[in-house]
Amino acid sequence: MSVKPISGPHVGAGQRVDWIMRRVIIALMPASILNIILFGWPTLYLGLVTIASAMLFEAWCLKLKGVKALPFLRDGSAVLTGLLVAMSLPPWAPWWIGVVGSAIAIILGKQVYGGLGQNLFNPAMLARVALLISFPIEMTTWVNVTPLFTGPGILESFGILASGVPATDSLTGATTLGAIKTGFSLNQTVPQILTDYSGFLALIGWERGSLGETSSLLLLLGGFWLLRQGIIQWHIPASLLLTLTILATIFHGYDPDHYLSAWVHLNSGAIMLVAFFIATDYVTSPNTPLGQIVFGAGCGILIFVIRSWGGYPEGTGFAILLMNAFTPLIDHYIRPRIYGRYRNGKPIDISQP
Repeated sequence: MSVKPISGPHVGAGQRVDWIMRRVIIALMPASILNIILFGWPTLYLGLVTIASAMLFEAWCLKLKGVKALPFLRDGSAVLTGLLVAMSLPPWAPWWIGVVGSAIAIILGKQVYGGLGQNLFNPAMLARVALLISFPIEMTTWVNVTPLFTGPGILESFGILASGVPATDSLTGATTLGAIKTGFSLNQTVPQILTDYSGFLALIGWERGSLGETSSLLLLLGGFWLLRQGIIQWHIPASLLLTLTILATIFHGYDPDHYLSAWVHLNSGAIMLVAFFIATDYVTSPNTPLGQIVFGAGCGILIFVIRSWGGYPEGTGFAILLMNAFTPLIDHYIRPRIYGRYRNGKPIDISQP
């Protein structure tokens, strides 16, 4: 019996790294612009600081490796990482939070593994979780919606960038998930009309939270655009959202006073950002369609478990990092078919007709 290797079918997609990164950034722009309109100049300044520091840390790491930084900075990956880090922060977080977040994302989340395409964990989510654990006050001080033209002015906003949001009741409050988690911990029930109303506010963006936890509708539209562009596939977003919806529907139907409805789960927190822009990261998610479905379902289960019984109101960052750790295992057991080599686990004798 003779067995010869036969090349599998390959299709050139013509998609460069910079081409992909630009389109993901474009998909995030509507939600980013709305955030600036809703929360004012401090949000714009924070985003610029975070993106600029991400690019500087990228250039510094490349210089240490003796690599010319400019070609790598042009691919847009550092800009996208900085933007995603900014969207994981409160709108009026102090500047140093953005810088530390960019340092964690670029240095610890990306470059220590060898750079783009070799990291195990999603850099932005690694930064988000590390900041949340290390600086819980700065990372959970949520500013009320303060529209651009009625909020702090251009110069006053620099003071907010320097020191963070003033902790006054007139400016700050809890997110929907935070308020409900606090109520549940006190063995209180939350009226359904409140949670449904809050879910609607989050859908249109009128909601306290990190920049990636508002405007679910615009993030959803941006995700659909990426699907249409062929940048991402449907397997991870669909399995994540469907799993979360099924679990929320079952438990809410069993005890509506202590479990949130699927509507609130889907429109609160960073679900849409994670489903379309974070979980679909090529490097930290499985390679096969079936593996991606398993990955997305695992993210959905973990998010529901952490939100329902965990100590944190939002579980998206923890869920992504845990499933990132399982990605090599998923790829090991769920492998793509090797064309022309095996059938039913046995080598094909290509010498026979």
